[in-house]
Amino acid sequence: MKFAIPLAEGKLTAHFGHCQQFAILNVANNEITDTALLTPPPHEPGVLPRWLHEQGANVIIAGGMGQRAIMLFNQAGIEVVTGAPVAEPEVLVQHYLQESLVTGNNACSGGGHGDGTHSCGGDGHQ
Repeated sequence: MKFAIPLAEGKLTAHFGHCQQFAILNVANNEITDTALLTPPPHEPGVLPRWLHEQGANVIIAGGMGQRAIMLFNQAGIEVVTGAPVAEPEVLVQHYLQESLVTGNNACSGGGHGDGTHSCGGDGHQ
């Protein structure tokens, strides 16, 4: 199983599409076996779902994500978990594996996501 988590300054970022890096964590037998930090391609509609699918991601843990992006990931067979708290990627994956990951509202549930026109409520993650 492979997890993808959008990062800013080493922790989950609230705005999925404009992250600095992705942590890609490999899991076997409920243990994290490997972590890689990858710089994503430039943000354009549809690019990140395709790129993360190519990286082999099975699950994406995010703070927020637009409905169109969620749909594209689901079509690629990738589970999307939104509303995750700001934390280190290893902590988030451990909580997911232990079925104790507490999630809140999708931080980016506003309209316009996926087309590059929405700035997530001006929260500074543009």
